[in-house]
Amino acid sequence: MEAIGDGPLSDGEFELFLGLLKRFCADELDQWEAWRTPTPYGTVYVNISRGLPPGDEPGMYRPI
Repeated sequence: MEAIGDGPLSDGEFELFLGLLKRFCADELDQWEAWRTPTPYGTVYVNISRGLPPGDEPGMYRPI
């Protein structure tokens, strides 16, 4: 998948991103997803799960 646009997200784009992510998590996510994407600063790894990683507490995460 190719990048769309250039530069940081606008406030509206970020709100759209969060809304789509919440929808994905509610309607598409089964148990987990693990993604990676190249960036100019190195690869970024994204993990989405229905469970907390061992040793993590819910308060460590920012609600969206």
